[in-house]
Amino acid sequence: MTPGDATLPSVSVVVPTYQRPELLRRCLRALLRQSIGPRAYEIIVVDDGRQDAVRELVRELASPDAPVLRYLRPHGRGPAGARNLGWRAARAPLVAFTDDDTIAHPQWLAHGEAALRRHPEWSALAGGVIVPLEGGPGQRPSDHERMTQGLQHAEFVTANAFVRRAALAHIGGFDERFLRAWREDADLQFRLMQHAGPVGRCDEARVLHPVRHERWGVCLRQQRNTFFDALLYKKHPRLYRERIRRVPPWDYYLIVAATLAAIVLAIGGQGTAAMLAAVAAATLVLRLAWLRLRPTRRTPAHVTEMLATSALIPFLSVYWRTRGALHFRVLFL
Repeated sequence: MTPGDATLPSVSVVVPTYQRPELLRRCLRALLRQSIGPRAYEIIVVDDGRQDAVRELVRELASPDAPVLRYLRPHGRGPAGARNLGWRAARAPLVAFTDDDTIAHPQWLAHGEAALRRHPEWSALAGGVIVPLEGGPGQRPSDHERMTQGLQHAEFVTANAFVRRAALAHIGGFDERFLRAWREDADLQFRLMQHAGPVGRCDEARVLHPVRHERWGVCLRQQRNTFFDALLYKKHPRLYRERIRRVPPWDYYLIVAATLAAIVLAIGGQGTAAMLAAVAAATLVLRLAWLRLRPTRRTPAHVTEMLATSALIPFLSVYWRTRGALHFRVLFL
């Protein structure tokens, strides 16, 4: 890779967005301040939410002295489809992916491009994701903040990934059956490793990923994501068990089974057995709540949320995992 000339950039940045123009504004302002020079890269905004406000924002920020800022509007195919549309429209040999809620360090593109230049055998690389917390490093995070912090330790996420365009073309890009922003990046990583070359890492290529404010019970809505774990497992069973989840969530299945047993036994007049099953289910729920609370904050509101959601998560998780297994026709627990 060489620095872009007046007509061809060396890096194309693809930013899918969905109805978050204010977050996108913050993201684009950081991207427009990259150190590699305005002619060395282009920014492609893929507006999956199809909002006029996003189109106007792109027009507002575009400038003859800034990097080329392009706007694409897909047909509602989800984040995987939006990223495919973006990289296929890219003019550069290197595609950098990020999300609309990140803030790229000014040296982000410089570090990522340099790392791939030093390692021509790499098909892609993962950059570093930093998740700052509002309360500071000495404060316990909320459960939602702790889940978001998982991005800091993830192997490969599209919040910060550099992929050679030729490698994307070779494997066909993202699998658009992943309709949510979940596991489509792991699937891309696994297919790159298998068919295009090693996937490296460059922590110096950093983006900030502030925690978004969410409504009560966000963890319940997130259980729907596990529908697509079934698809990832079907495609990559060995890698899924090695790198994603080594064993099924047996505690969830036990909670569901014990609860159903308690109901059936109670209907059948087996009061003592029903009580024992109910106590077993409650004990497992309390254990789950404690495991979630142990590293997180202990405010009354947060403790209440953890107790309530811990009673519901196993049922939602098992439901969506079962639906995924049936939909994708795979034996998946």
